[in-house]
Amino acid sequence: MTEDFHPNDQGHTPAQPPPPPSAPPASGYPPPAYAYPPPAYGQAAYGQPPYGQQPAAGYQPPPRRSAWFYVSIIGGSVAAISLLLTFMVWATMRSVNGNTGSLKIGSSQIAVIDIDGVIMDAEKIDTQLRKFGDDSSVKAIILHINSPGGGAAASQEVYHEVLRVRQEKHKKIIASVESVGASGAYYIASACDKIYANDASVVGSIGVIMEWTNYAELYRWAKLKAIVIHAGELKDAGDPTHDVTPQEQAYFQSLVDNMYTQFIHDVATGRHTTDTKIRSLATGQVWTGQQSLSLGLIDKVGGYRIALIDTARDVGISGEPSIVRPYKEKRGLIAALSDSEDLFPNPSQFLNNAPGFYFMWK
Repeated sequence: MTEDFHPNDQGHTPAQPPPPPSAPPASGYPPPAYAYPPPAYGQAAYGQPPYGQQPAAGYQPPPRRSAWFYVSIIGGSVAAISLLLTFMVWATMRSVNGNTGSLKIGSSQIAVIDIDGVIMDAEKIDTQLRKFGDDSSVKAIILHINSPGGGAAASQEVYHEVLRVRQEKHKKIIASVESVGASGAYYIASACDKIYANDASVVGSIGVIMEWTNYAELYRWAKLKAIVIHAGELKDAGDPTHDVTPQEQAYFQSLVDNMYTQFIHDVATGRHTTDTKIRSLATGQVWTGQQSLSLGLIDKVGGYRIALIDTARDVGISGEPSIVRPYKEKRGLIAALSDSEDLFPNPSQFLNNAPGFYFMWK
């Protein structure tokens, strides 16, 4: 039987509560006089009393922003986006139109067209001339030439386009010869208002050359015989499978002589001199820029920089002239290899080469 416990009963000691946990030892420093406030949540985070409580005495709610503040923010954002889109459209149009020059819209500019290497196609150069000729911001055009010439017809076509732009658009066109400005390249330069060349530049080579490969001996060695059926005595003149006859020789020489006469006359017209004077220089040889000045083949000894500054001053541009150049499409290695017939020519092309006429220094 269990005995009931009473704390007042004699002989019994009342139960004591357990002692409190021991306090950590004193650090020897006084407690901090400050403490960080607890983080605020909800309305309290914005200076307002928590939900369901009345604001304390003297509480001032934060001022509300004006509607104009938000209107100005939205308007500024729209203006910035519009400006960015306008710039992107403008830059795209300049790239499409082939303009990669200065960003000064409507400013007076000097256009520079590079004529490098052998000239076999006039369309690219003519297109650039037409574009800059129609551009009112372009005050003059410089042909930066480094070429031995090229096809007779291609060189002549560019020559006439230079004259047309000068006469119809009233634009000054200047030729600046870098290293070589010979034959067809000089043909083009002679149509310009002025020709600049360095002291050691190569200039001239007024003449015509016609050439092709004759492999009649190879056919005979391989015991091959070409069968050609034609109407017209000279229809197959220049056929590389048979030797050139005296009649064919005289025929081709007459063509070369006629082109030679055209070359001399056009250069004389462009240089404002006589055919007789140019004919005396039309030996097919070249001269240095220093020699060419006294011969009347160029107007001034000087490089591209001198030509640029002189041209800018002539058209009324002060200070450093703004330059614009045609857009150059960047091509990858694979595209260059796939399109190049020079690196991997088709063997059949050797059999299809017709006689060619060239204004070219070799």
